[in-house]
Amino acid sequence: MCRSIKTLRPPVLAEEATGDEIRAAALQYVRKVSGFRAPAAHNREVFEQAVETITLATAELLAGLEVRGTAARKT
Repeated sequence: MCRSIKTLRPPVLAEEATGDEIRAAALQYVRKVSGFRAPAAHNREVFEQAVETITLATAELLAGLEVRGTAARKT
C-alpha cells in the first residue's frame, strides 16, 4: 500500500524498532489513507489521534509477534 513504510520486525530490522520508527510508519499510513500530507486545522485533532492509535497498535503488534529463529516475545 505505502512503499515508504518499512518492515519493523526482525530479521528485516536488526534490532527492535524504536518508538520514532513506529510513529513514522503510523504517520505514513495515516497520510496515505487520508490523502493529506498535513491536515488542515479543522482536521488536525482527528489526524493526530489516528496517528497515536496506529502507533500504539503497531507497538502492540510488534511486541506480540513471534518470529522463527529469534527469541520469544519481549515486553
